[in-house]
Amino acid sequence: MLDKKITFIGSGAMAEAMISSLLRQKLARPEDLRTSDTHLQRVQELHEKFGVQPFTDNVLAVEQADVVVLSVKPQRLAELLRSLKGTIPSAAVILSIVAGATIDKISKGLKHNAVVRSMPNTPAQIGEGITVWIASQSVNEAQKETARLILGAFGDEINVDDENYLDMATALSGTGPAYVFIFMEAMIDAGVHMGFSRHVSEQLVVKTLRGSVDYYEALNQKSSVHVAALKNQVTSPGGTTAEALYYLEKAGFRTAISRAIWAAYQRSLELGKEKPVHIPETNNGDE
Repeated sequence: MLDKKITFIGSGAMAEAMISSLLRQKLARPEDLRTSDTHLQRVQELHEKFGVQPFTDNVLAVEQADVVVLSVKPQRLAELLRSLKGTIPSAAVILSIVAGATIDKISKGLKHNAVVRSMPNTPAQIGEGITVWIASQSVNEAQKETARLILGAFGDEINVDDENYLDMATALSGTGPAYVFIFMEAMIDAGVHMGFSRHVSEQLVVKTLRGSVDYYEALNQKSSVHVAALKNQVTSPGGTTAEALYYLEKAGFRTAISRAIWAAYQRSLELGKEKPVHIPETNNGDE
């Protein structure tokens, strides 16, 4: 039990996932958790579901808080910082999950130095997330441990020592589930195009993806295995897999994935700087 009063500013899906995980793992009591949002219906919904305290006034919500979690959309952050500037209790630590928002931006915007910046991803909603985080120099060891326990409640967590890694994590793991889902969708649609029912195609694709990841992890528990070696295992000379991989490479699949992640990284930097970032043009991957 953390025995901390935690306020969530913003009550979207990630905030709900954090609340659910903290309560499920008995790290917090419902009466010690507060949610604040401009939508009364939403905070009332969380109150009825979890027993947490609902607020529509952010300033009232952060009073006496030990941890203030910023869980709003990046586009709302500037307004939020202005409304909360100078109101955070001096002994509290701020835990941000806002994409692209730097520690410096949050610290100056709130006039508060103890800031933890983090980037979780959506699998956190089922306790299978991965979160990269960093603490400012003003965050003490006790506050770091509190942040670690909160973030670890919904999956794995990685503490880094360079804030640049947060923008990289935003592009790779934070945005990553979307890459997986569009890949799944393409495979499922291809199955339907060949003649499978959508239900059967979904079963085949989901089990294939899950089994492949589980197989990779099982092998790596014994010894380190490169993913390329596993790809080669299922690629017979002149076979169906070799033909499919040849087409993917010719179509620029690998380049498209790399460029998508790079574009997400640049967008994360842009959100932090609040000014446009140029993304250079590249070829279409026909090499």
